[in-house]
Amino acid sequence: MDIRITGVHGHGDAPKEYVSLRVDADCDVGDYVLADTTYISPDQISNELRHMFWFPNKRVEAGDTIILRTGNGKNTEEPMDNGSTKHRFYWGLGSAVWNDTGDTAVLLRVAEWTFRKAK
Repeated sequence: MDIRITGVHGHGDAPKEYVSLRVDADCDVGDYVLADTTYISPDQISNELRHMFWFPNKRVEAGDTIILRTGNGKNTEEPMDNGSTKHRFYWGLGSAVWNDTGDTAVLLRVAEWTFRKAK
């Protein structure tokens, strides 16, 4: 994958919580969804995905940093001293996501998708 999770920070405190990601190759972050699930063993996570954040379409470049904050805010970007960019996104949730033992961040790349209204 072109983006990887580098850390989950501020566990249990919604205004301080965030997930940091690193862009390894130029891509569109809108092809990715970050979800909360639970850790079962060193090589297995639960298939019960809970909170999910589908990033908006936006080109990012190798070396960029992506920050997804749990709380409210306005999406921003800021140039870094090394020439890369820090992209901040906000989930807009009022309560913590990463608050239980075993919570696990999982990043999914969505190459194609379709939908149909249920009713």
